[in-house]
Amino acid sequence: MKKASLNSLAWKKLKSNKMSFSALLFVVVCLFVGILAVPISPDKTPMANQMHIELATLKPFTKVVFLEITKEDVNQASLFEGIFFGKPLIVKRIPISTFTKTNDGLNYFAYQSEMEENFIGEYNIREQTFFFGTDKYGRDLLSRMLFGIRISLSVGFIAVFISLIIGISLGLIAGYFRGKTDDIIMWLVNVIWSIPTLLMVIAITLALGKGFWQVFVAVGLTMWVEVARIVRGQVLSIRELEYIEAGKALAYKPFRIIFKHILPNIIGPVIVISAANFAAAILIEAGLSFLGIGAQPPMPSWGGMIKDHYTYIIMDKAYLAIIPGVAIMLLVLAFMLLGNGLRDAFDVKD
Repeated sequence: MKKASLNSLAWKKLKSNKMSFSALLFVVVCLFVGILAVPISPDKTPMANQMHIELATLKPFTKVVFLEITKEDVNQASLFEGIFFGKPLIVKRIPISTFTKTNDGLNYFAYQSEMEENFIGEYNIREQTFFFGTDKYGRDLLSRMLFGIRISLSVGFIAVFISLIIGISLGLIAGYFRGKTDDIIMWLVNVIWSIPTLLMVIAITLALGKGFWQVFVAVGLTMWVEVARIVRGQVLSIRELEYIEAGKALAYKPFRIIFKHILPNIIGPVIVISAANFAAAILIEAGLSFLGIGAQPPMPSWGGMIKDHYTYIIMDKAYLAIIPGVAIMLLVLAFMLLGNGLRDAFDVKD
């Protein structure tokens, strides 16, 4: 009952912190946008990878008319795949500038073409607005940004999960058993801690190979040391309390004391460090993708988008790199503000 009241108090303190609570709402919105990226994206193809080179680097809010012609042989995706991963187009889309309808079809000029062409058969004319413009391959930048939320949040979740499993386990063991066990674990922590994080991630990524899942493992294996140090410090203070001594007097097994009596009382600091590590994981993933060893094309990654378009910063199309850069900044800032709010909320001294 006491635990529930403390959690309720922490929740009330978090809600009273307008900046941190706003950051929490922003993260929740990003989470739902990432889950529903396909249904709300203009480009519903897998990885939002519908290319039209002739539409490259269009400015935001540009409208383009498309001639849609039904394809005969298309691999139909299941309902689940269509909702969460996208599905191949069942039509051939041709960007056109002008068209004239005829009795059995239409005459049209393809986008940026001076040659009139003719089509006979069933077709559909659809206008699309590119709210964020298009990238250098003619792909809808808004759709790529929405899909990119998945990459950043996924890396954050999995990397933090891996770091928590390793860090909490080693921190609990080191703090409770102390002695040689503590010395060995802390020696390992100090060795890993002394290696620059980005260098360690690059080394692990190159060892495991380039790819999406490799980034999860690489980032997670470099973030556990901070968790282990914090957990160990908390356990060292808690293990001397009376209720832990009572458990030992009742001959409880060490792992029962660790997981039933110590672990529940250190969740607050773990949640705080997890929020900070989440922000760090997003930055590391963006850096790896920018260097070309993170998420591989055509997978939409915000860091990869910056890599593809950073040369446009000195031109009048700087937004191609600025938009994903601002997105990374806002998401990282949200997790940092949330972490600060959680730290204050779980501070029992206030």
